[in-house]
Amino acid sequence: MTDISSIDAVQKMLADQGYVCGRDLGTVVFLSLRLGRPLFLEGEAGVGKTEIAKALAAGLDRKLIRLQCYEGLDASSAVYEWNFPAQMVAIRAAEAAGEAGNLKTELFTDEFLIERPLLEAMRPDARGAPILLIDELDRTDAPFEAFLLEALSDFQVTIPEMGTIAAPEAPIVILTSNRTREVHDALKRRCLYHWVDYPDFDREMEILAAQAPEAAENLSREVVAFVQHLRTEDLFKKPGVAETIDWAKCLLALDVITLSPEVIADTLGAILKYQDDIAKLHGSEAKRILDQAKASLEVS
Repeated sequence: MTDISSIDAVQKMLADQGYVCGRDLGTVVFLSLRLGRPLFLEGEAGVGKTEIAKALAAGLDRKLIRLQCYEGLDASSAVYEWNFPAQMVAIRAAEAAGEAGNLKTELFTDEFLIERPLLEAMRPDARGAPILLIDELDRTDAPFEAFLLEALSDFQVTIPEMGTIAAPEAPIVILTSNRTREVHDALKRRCLYHWVDYPDFDREMEILAAQAPEAAENLSREVVAFVQHLRTEDLFKKPGVAETIDWAKCLLALDVITLSPEVIADTLGAILKYQDDIAKLHGSEAKRILDQAKASLEVS
């Protein structure tokens, strides 16, 4: 059985899954598990919010259920829907067999029920309560937030044709937001909150060592230093930790030993995702930032 009896144990459990986190994040994850409170993680895209849920699911050997939020998401799409085509086939088959009168109760059973993430997370599981990841909540709207607040309070949902379904054990809930809009305070109060920031140099080196262990230390130091300096520039979208890892793996695939302005120009698409940002680093800008990065490594 996985040891999650202390903050250190939780940090170790996450580290064993390749997720390196500081004590502040380890503390809030520990408290979420200990108190059974949903965990609300906010921060820029690419800083590792979603990966926490994946690491927890792997470390605890629990089922990971993900509700990817989007504009227009409503309660029915998040909870359940009826398999209408299958119901129609059943109706026609019953009519052909002269048994249509028996269909009233048979059409609204588990056989025709399509479970969406929230309902799936409330079903019993032999391995224990699943991890329910509600990803990018800020993409939804206020009505869905209100519904979610109620669902997370009771951990039960009502299906008119079947009645109320309650979770035998509350799922471990992780909500994430990229803060494209403010999530209502009422929902935040229901959760433990943590802002997931960009890591400092040493922490990002640890993360890169865990995710791309084959990278030489010298190259890793140059990659992390460059990305750290790049984040201080006026960019539309600053590179996250995910981009640092992707870039390092791209450089390894190209057998790069050390960074140069030419290599950076060839691989900018791995760390920057907007053409305007890429255009800013053409010419002497990439060399300027690289020189700053290497100078900071010499100082340290």
